[in-house]
Amino acid sequence: MATAIFCAGVNYADHAKEFGAAQQPQPTIFMKSPASVVGHDAAVRLPRFLRSDKVDYEGELAVVIGKACKNVSKANALDYVLGYTCANDVSARDWQIQRGGSQWCRGKSFDTFCPLGEPTPISAIADLQDLLLTTRLNGEVVQQANTATMIFSVARLIAELSQGTTLLAGSVILTGTPAGVGAGRKPPRFLRDGDVVEVEISG
Repeated sequence: MATAIFCAGVNYADHAKEFGAAQQPQPTIFMKSPASVVGHDAAVRLPRFLRSDKVDYEGELAVVIGKACKNVSKANALDYVLGYTCANDVSARDWQIQRGGSQWCRGKSFDTFCPLGEPTPISAIADLQDLLLTTRLNGEVVQQANTATMIFSVARLIAELSQGTTLLAGSVILTGTPAGVGAGRKPPRFLRDGDVVEVEISG
């Protein structure tokens, strides 16, 4: 199980635009409960008992911290990454925006709301900022972007998060999602029973 899950909000300019969010000088960070993690091919359970019908997908690149670090520089940040993988930052938008007091943690931390793939060793990829991220909903491409278009790079996120805070080995960082989420569509397209969401990252 992940020791902690840190997430970068609105880290792609096109995603910020679809929600009308202004670009910030520093990353917007929130957390998900480690208990929300499930593996490849696992089912996401829609929390109907919480009266939520606005559950959304967010395909993301995730990185796994391999050794504890604190106050690291951007230049050295990737030395602490064990591997990277695909993630789906599943989000109950009504709980994220309305019912949770505008605190994102609740709407993103229900059980099964953090599907993660098997990590690929960091040594297997030349550049984390040159990967194609694709999300499909029932076979249809709904998100596609290169990680080069992140507002804050992976190294910058790790450096920022580690300032004054120890990132424990096993911590997972979700690095943000591009445009195309269900809540940004017109009309919105939220997840329904039986939907299949696939997140793919080149390499």
